[in-house]
Amino acid sequence: MRKVTFGGASSLDNFIARKDDAIDWLLWNKEVTEIMKDFWKTIDTVVMGRRTYEVGSRMGNVAYPGIETYVFSRTLKESNKKGLTFVSEDAVDFVRRVRVEQGKDICVMGGGVLAKPLFEADLIDEIRINIHPVLLGSGIPLYHEMPHQIDLELVKCQELSNGCVVVTYDVKHRGGASLPASSFQSQRLTGLQDKT
Repeated sequence: MRKVTFGGASSLDNFIARKDDAIDWLLWNKEVTEIMKDFWKTIDTVVMGRRTYEVGSRMGNVAYPGIETYVFSRTLKESNKKGLTFVSEDAVDFVRRVRVEQGKDICVMGGGVLAKPLFEADLIDEIRINIHPVLLGSGIPLYHEMPHQIDLELVKCQELSNGCVVVTYDVKHRGGASLPASSFQSQRLTGLQDKT
């Protein structure tokens, strides 16, 4: 089974963008570039919502070489870009089906609106968040209210020179189910070594 990672960047007060979708507060440096480069090697599928797609589209970042990108939207229907598909079906059903197919891991990118039902369905295996040293005060939240607690296990916490902290957590699945030993396990061991 493929690992599903919910990933992105947030302010310290849990926002992924300003209310107008602006992400002008994001900090980039060589460390972030290297972290992302290593992560992209582990995935071949990206899942995102329409708003994340539109923000990325304005920046020119929506189709990634060698990556199948699926955008969930009820309004956008067709794409002329290779590797980019608009999906109108239920996100939970889609991710549940795709995660058992052959391939590398899957990244759920961006907003909490798409991630919320995936968390509720116990389909997220890992969380990777680049927490920025800023309090936006308001904006679009990373996480939305859910009907139950989700327990996590810290795998790695990496402080960057620009003041950001990149945290990686494994999700403790409700039924005790876990992914089979794979690259997921080797990443966990590497992360534990980094903590000592």
